[in-house]
Amino acid sequence: MSVLSSKVLLSTESLTLRNVRCTGTCRHRSEEECASATQLVFPYRGLYLRHLGQDQAVADANHVLFFNAQEGYRVSHPLDGGDACLSLHLDQAALAELAPKELLQANAGVAFRAQSHRIDARAQALVALLRHSLETGRIEPLEAEALVLTLVCRSLGPRTSQQPASTHARRRLADRVKVLLTGDLSRRWTLAEIGQEIGSSPVYLTQVFRQVEDMPLYRYQLQLRLARSLDLIKHYDDLSALAAELGFSSHSHFANAFRQAYGRSPTDFRRSAQP
Repeated sequence: MSVLSSKVLLSTESLTLRNVRCTGTCRHRSEEECASATQLVFPYRGLYLRHLGQDQAVADANHVLFFNAQEGYRVSHPLDGGDACLSLHLDQAALAELAPKELLQANAGVAFRAQSHRIDARAQALVALLRHSLETGRIEPLEAEALVLTLVCRSLGPRTSQQPASTHARRRLADRVKVLLTGDLSRRWTLAEIGQEIGSSPVYLTQVFRQVEDMPLYRYQLQLRLARSLDLIKHYDDLSALAAELGFSSHSHFANAFRQAYGRSPTDFRRSAQP
């Protein structure tokens, strides 16, 4: 049975931010759960599936998950290693003010239409900076609250808003690709290898993934790797070893991709993340 642990990183009148970890030892769907209030969940390590009726969402570092109040869901873990995420409970009036109307259900208070929403690299960096800064006590609550609101705006606002039109079958195919990529971040996949694993032609696979996620498959994998580096970087003195572990061809390849995504070098980020 999976073991869940939760640690409050920040609690104010306006919001509560928790670091939640799950061992993910249970592969089958969990018993039905529900949140008492609408929450935003930002996975930063590992992967799990969230099942809502006949629909499912892949919870990985490229998405924010929406847990609507009193909405029953189940969770399963297709991969070993468990998962970790930041769970945000924001004052519902503030969340209603920040969330674009097109993302919300009509006449349902603060409830989101979809289970998840893709975020960009800068939002991922905010997740990592918030976690590292709060864990090391290097940030004041006021600044942390401002960063949380920036994260919400960045994740839900028009600059990261993605509404790709796709069928249920195509979304499921893309979900299987996400599980495959997260299961081995260091592997340098080819389209043919992915197609063989998924049971689809490389051309069709590429087209479908682009339609569902509105980005090329390789860039999706790159963001997953970079998000994992944000989680691991403070534990590595040798960044070349980290680059190799995550499947980058060289330290310079990793450093260039990191700088392009997050606007700073891995060394600078590691310095800011360490106590």
